[in-house]
Amino acid sequence: MNVSRLAVAGGIALSSVALLSGTAFAHVSVQPQGEAAKGGYATVNVKVPNERDNASTVKVEINFPTDHPLASVMPQPVPGWKAEVTKAKLAKPLELHGKKINEAVSKVTWTADGSKIGPGQFQQFPLSLGQLPETTDRLVLKAIQTYDNNEVVRWIEEPKEGAAEPQNPAPVLKLSAASDDHHGGAATGDKAEEQTGEKAGDEAEGGSAGHGDKAGATGHTETASAGSSDNVARVLGVVGILIGIAGVAFGVLAGRRRSA
Repeated sequence: MNVSRLAVAGGIALSSVALLSGTAFAHVSVQPQGEAAKGGYATVNVKVPNERDNASTVKVEINFPTDHPLASVMPQPVPGWKAEVTKAKLAKPLELHGKKINEAVSKVTWTADGSKIGPGQFQQFPLSLGQLPETTDRLVLKAIQTYDNNEVVRWIEEPKEGAAEPQNPAPVLKLSAASDDHHGGAATGDKAEEQTGEKAGDEAEGGSAGHGDKAGATGHTETASAGSSDNVARVLGVVGILIGIAGVAFGVLAGRRRSA
């Protein structure tokens, strides 16, 4: 009897832990694709899981900080979803590539347009961000998630370092140290690709020339061999004819001698 009670209690405890763990980790998050360096550009995925068993997510809103504004935020098209970018005027203009920017993106909203995030599913919404600020180590992107039963979940609580995770934490994009190439090494990659292409072209051209020369040399060799074979055949043919004539003459002379 005691064993049964212990087993039931253990099962309830494990179920509670699993349930609480799932709730803690099943929140909206932002994950960079590669590196998100200060002062550079980055592509990130906004990951939105569905936490409800009886409702589907039909709207997602990501709000960008006003203390570290971003001049450029571009959403990648997601099938079944409509994206809308909202901008706001800045109290202090930004300078980007020698130009002053008077407004920045304040939020991006995705609305279901033929698709939903069903129970037990998640959806990723890619964004291109830039230019990332150089004076902070992270960007807090507050999110609002709306379900088709009109329930709204606000992921807006800013996580504090050293403190327990809040119930509805806001997505946080951590920024790495600034790099020399703010474009993520794209120029280096293009240069390497160009050099590789040139090398491949040179090798292909050189290889073709080499094969052509070799083929030409082989052709000349085969032609010379064929000519030599024809000459030999002609000489042997003439010799054979002469031997045949000599044999006939010898036979005629031998016949005359016998008759005599």
